[in-house]
Amino acid sequence: MQAAAANNAAVIEIRGLTTRFGAHVVHDGLDLDIRRAEIFAIVGGSGSGKSTLLREMILLHTPDAGSIHVLGVALEHINDEAALALRRRCGVMFQHGGLFGALTVTENVGLPLREHSALADPLIDEIAAWKLAMTGLAPEVGLQYPSELSGGMLKRASLARALALDPELLFLDEPTAGLDPNSADGVDTLVRKLRDTFGLTIVMITHDLDLLWQVADRVGVLAEGKMQGVGTMRELAQMKQPAIRTFFDGPRGRAAEGQEERQAAATTAATPGNPPSKPK
Repeated sequence: MQAAAANNAAVIEIRGLTTRFGAHVVHDGLDLDIRRAEIFAIVGGSGSGKSTLLREMILLHTPDAGSIHVLGVALEHINDEAALALRRRCGVMFQHGGLFGALTVTENVGLPLREHSALADPLIDEIAAWKLAMTGLAPEVGLQYPSELSGGMLKRASLARALALDPELLFLDEPTAGLDPNSADGVDTLVRKLRDTFGLTIVMITHDLDLLWQVADRVGVLAEGKMQGVGTMRELAQMKQPAIRTFFDGPRGRAAEGQEERQAAATTAATPGNPPSKPK
């Protein structure tokens, strides 16, 4: 029971969050809990405040009111020393990679270690190579520059850098945006493997419906300044709120749900002991 309770403990707690840009209200009393070792996705329409919420959780923007606790640390009035210590416990993969063009991939991945540790350069390069291997990149990729990488390789290199300090909490901003289907599938598998292997808590912003159905444990739908619904994709699919129905009832939503159902049926049919389905 204690282990189960620990697993359900919230690593991010948000209460009464309010964010304004001038007269425009982005978040209006938003509440949210994200649990330890889950893959939690935040979705919503353009301008709904997803990216702003992410920036607030990683200390890049300060809300106007409300509270955010990350890994037990209150972000309100946090001092520089505490903020630095918290950032070392988190990894962030930005949507467009955020790698430095003048550095090789190995140098990019090793940069957090050079900034936040006293490790010798050869050891840092070894760790960077290991992180690149974890994300499925070949050793020679480390010698290349970001401009020489494909979109999928750039995403993986950015993810390797986000993992450099062995974070407890990983933030992914549109991890499959702009990727072809095969590359996107590879990222899906990698995200799930990282959580299962290292017990990471992963928070991602995404529009990728396949990623949501295949990877996310829970999803929060953000609209009109609040979370309109939070649950598994199956649970959200049964909810009637207009903001949630818009998300599911479009052609892409129906196609992704149908694909998930077909995969689930195929998995069930392939399980030993299940009789083959009869032709209709």
